[in-house]
Amino acid sequence: MRNGRRTTLADVAEAAGTTVPTASKVLSGRSDVSVETRSRVMRAVAELDYRGRSGRGAVPRTDRPALVDLVLSGVEGAWANRALSGVERAATAAGVDIVVSVARGPDGAWLTRLLERGLRGAVLTLVDATAEQLATLTAAGVPVVLLDPVTQPPSTVASVGAANWDGGRAAAEHFAALGHERLAVIGGRRRHLYSQARMDGFRSGASQAGIELPEERVVHTDWRRSSAADAAAGLLKGPAAPTAVFACSDHMAVGVYDAAESLGLAIPEDVSVVGFDDLPEAQWLRPALTTVRQPIAEMGEAAMRMLLRIMAEPPGDAPREELATQLIVRESTAAVS
Repeated sequence: MRNGRRTTLADVAEAAGTTVPTASKVLSGRSDVSVETRSRVMRAVAELDYRGRSGRGAVPRTDRPALVDLVLSGVEGAWANRALSGVERAATAAGVDIVVSVARGPDGAWLTRLLERGLRGAVLTLVDATAEQLATLTAAGVPVVLLDPVTQPPSTVASVGAANWDGGRAAAEHFAALGHERLAVIGGRRRHLYSQARMDGFRSGASQAGIELPEERVVHTDWRRSSAADAAAGLLKGPAAPTAVFACSDHMAVGVYDAAESLGLAIPEDVSVVGFDDLPEAQWLRPALTTVRQPIAEMGEAAMRMLLRIMAEPPGDAPREELATQLIVRESTAAVS
C-alpha cells in the first residue's frame, strides 16, 4: 500500500527508474531486459510489497492445461530423487503435469525461465530464493510452496519441512541413554535453517540430560563429505575426543566414518555416530548408520498437495506444515565403553 492505496505497477516502475512495459516484461519472464533493470524491478516489487492486479498477478493469464514447476537446487543424490517421487505422486493423482528445473548459479536465471513459461505454480526444493525473487513470483501471480526452506521464509510464503529440531534432540537423547557424555555435532552452513534447527535440538537434548556441549565440539561445514571428514578428524584427535558424533546429514556422517578409519578408530567401539536423513546409503555403510529419518517423499507429496490447494483457493495466511522425524537405530551406536 502507498498513501492508503494499493501499489500499482506504475509505482514499481517509478521506484525502479523504468517504464511500466519494462516492469511488466520482468514479471512475465521476458529476456529482453538487462540484468541491472531486472534487479531494480524485483527489488522495487519486494520493497513496495506489490501483489499484482487485484492480488492475482500483473500478467494477464490465459486458459491452459495445469502445469507446475518443481525447482530443485540440484538433481544429484537420493534426497532429490525422493522429493521428486513424492511431488510426482501427488501431481499425478491430481492430473497435473510437472516441469523439473534446476536453480543453478547466483544470477537467478531460473526465475526468468519460470515466468516465461507462464506456469501456474511452483514447488521450490532446497532453493535459496531471495526475498526479491519470492516477491516477484507473488507479483506475477505464481503461487509458491517452499519444500525444506533454506532460510526462514517470509510470512506470506507457504512451506513444508521436517521436524528438524525434534530430530536433533532425539539424537542427543539417544547418546545420553547409551551413557555418552563427550558429544560433538557437525552441522552444515550456519545460515541454513534446517541445519541450525538440528543443532539447536541436539544442544537442547544434551542440556536436558545434564551434558555440557563445549563450543569447540560444535563445527559447521559446507555439507560435503570431505569437509565433514576434515572436521571429524580434528574433533577425534586427542585424549578428550568425543565418544559420540552427530552429523547433520547422512552424507556428512560418511565423512565421519572416513575420519575414524584414517585415525584407526572403530565404529561404534571407539566412537558412536548418528546421521540425519535416512537415505539408502545409511544402510549400505558398515556398520549400518543410526540416523534420523525425515520423510522426504512424504514432504514432497505434502508440498504439491499444498500448492494445488493454494492454486484452487488462495488462503488468507500462508500455510506451514512440519512432518515428524524418527530416530532409526542401527549398528553405528553403542553404549560408551
